[in-house]
Amino acid sequence: MTSKSTMKSGTKSGTKSGTKSGTKSGTRSGTKSDLRPARLSLPDVLRVGAAGLRARRARVVLSALGIALGIATMVAVVGLSESSRADLMARLDRLGTNLLTAEAGKDALGRPVKLPENAVAMVERIGPVRHATATADLDARIRRSDVVPEERTAGVTAQAVRTDLLAALGGTVGEGIWLTPAGERLPTAVLGAVAARRLGITRTGETIMMNDVRVVVVGILEPLELVPALDRVAMVGFPAATRYFGFDGHPTTVFERSTDASVADVRAVLARSISPGDAAGIKVSRPSDALAAKAATDEGLTALMLGLGAVALLVGGVGVANTMVVSVLERRREIGLRRSLGATRGAIRLQFLTESLLLSALGGATGALLGVAATYGFARVQGWTAVVPPWSLAGGFAATLLIGVVAGLYPAIRASRVHPTVALNAV
Repeated sequence: MTSKSTMKSGTKSGTKSGTKSGTKSGTRSGTKSDLRPARLSLPDVLRVGAAGLRARRARVVLSALGIALGIATMVAVVGLSESSRADLMARLDRLGTNLLTAEAGKDALGRPVKLPENAVAMVERIGPVRHATATADLDARIRRSDVVPEERTAGVTAQAVRTDLLAALGGTVGEGIWLTPAGERLPTAVLGAVAARRLGITRTGETIMMNDVRVVVVGILEPLELVPALDRVAMVGFPAATRYFGFDGHPTTVFERSTDASVADVRAVLARSISPGDAAGIKVSRPSDALAAKAATDEGLTALMLGLGAVALLVGGVGVANTMVVSVLERRREIGLRRSLGATRGAIRLQFLTESLLLSALGGATGALLGVAATYGFARVQGWTAVVPPWSLAGGFAATLLIGVVAGLYPAIRASRVHPTVALNAV
């Protein structure tokens, strides 16, 4: 009897003790292993960040505007620069870069140099040369009519030209005809685009005065892009210049076209070929270099404008940082409530950093659209083919994200350091 009672008591005691001890141990062990910080998924992070922005829409729009202006400036500057350069390269391809000019200069004593009468024939002997022609300055005053005083020349000069000049320069006639083999012997003239405008000539068949000779205008040229100086000139043929204006037959400028591969070689021997005894008095140039120099100038201007765009982007980043700092100060109760409910400091930092990134991305996307629209609009007005390099959009977006991270980092850290009890007691 005693033995059974003792065994029963021991069994109950052991069972209760083991069960109680095992239950407590298992509960404590399970609680420790289950208490892990909750992690927000990417959709939750974006949703929380977007909610913070929607609550302050006016401030968000104003802050994003700064980023948008900076990105729009940078995209538009790059797009317009590339569009202008593409148009310039297309013009160079159309006009050609194989045109060289040789002009009479001055000798070592400062005296004017005269090109020989057979300068064109001498240039044509150079192997790679395909075409050569010439012009010569004339001492003739150009007037609209004989009732206009001689001193009022309207800024128009006179030159004698060969009939093959237009083909060599790649020019076109806008009104009327070019000088013909018969017309170059008569008192007829072709006006450059600027010369016609200055003289008030709008159609062919009208007459102008060159000294005391009445000359009939038979043609008006379109602007000559490679040789714009001829736009302000009244041109007559060599025979007519000799007959009516005392032309001595010595050209002032020789134009030649050669193969593209031989331009440098021809340039090196052109002056000596024209005037073997006084090559130093002849200036050789390539008209297309002026257009290439314009492209280089545009690159410098582009760099300057990109710098201004970067400054605008920096100002926009400061605006984003200011908005986020103010947001942290205004939302201390919200931060404290989230911390009290178990949100970690990392979650708070992630929330505010996400808001900053979304704010910057909103401004960046708007700015990119504005920049593309400005590029296409301006290019269309100028008659260019709009070019927006993909790298400019990618670079703008990357800069936007970098601005968002930098601008939001300090506010995010500041928000995560707010103590729950202080935040909940804030007024």
